[in-house]
Amino acid sequence: MQDVQLEHRHHQPSHRTFRLRLLAHDIESPANVGSLFRLADALGVEEIHLTGRSVLPPNRKLSKTSRSTEAHVAFSHASDPAGVLLRLRASGYRIISLEITGNSIDIRQLAVAASDRICLVLGSERAGVAQSLLDLSDQVVHIPMHGGNSSMNVAMACAIATYEIIGRLS
Repeated sequence: MQDVQLEHRHHQPSHRTFRLRLLAHDIESPANVGSLFRLADALGVEEIHLTGRSVLPPNRKLSKTSRSTEAHVAFSHASDPAGVLLRLRASGYRIISLEITGNSIDIRQLAVAASDRICLVLGSERAGVAQSLLDLSDQVVHIPMHGGNSSMNVAMACAIATYEIIGRLS
């Protein structure tokens, strides 16, 4: 039997949503924000919180990259990320920042229970996660880098971390 790629019309979505939210602070690239929407749709992220200077829908470049998933992925916008994180914590969410710091742990070592509620915090393309948000975090995780560069694109890093976390929330 020959293996043949399925067409999009054959896709049967599960519509499953996990108790994982993304907080994207000061993500100014429409392509990166669009990628976050597409990722959220693909992996069942509950909601995206866009804060600060993050690009917002409607935006042509964002929509092109997201393949219009911003039309059905839940999202909100707030200027102040700290207020969003404090409200999420009060609702039972663990705040996990994705950043390389002196005390961050390998994402593969993050303990996650199936019943957890998690908000993954992402920082700007240039500056990373702001210190004020790191200070509000319950934990900080990083993705080990084996090459010469010490970081990767925020959307790529988010995809890896989201996949790791979703696998444990299942």
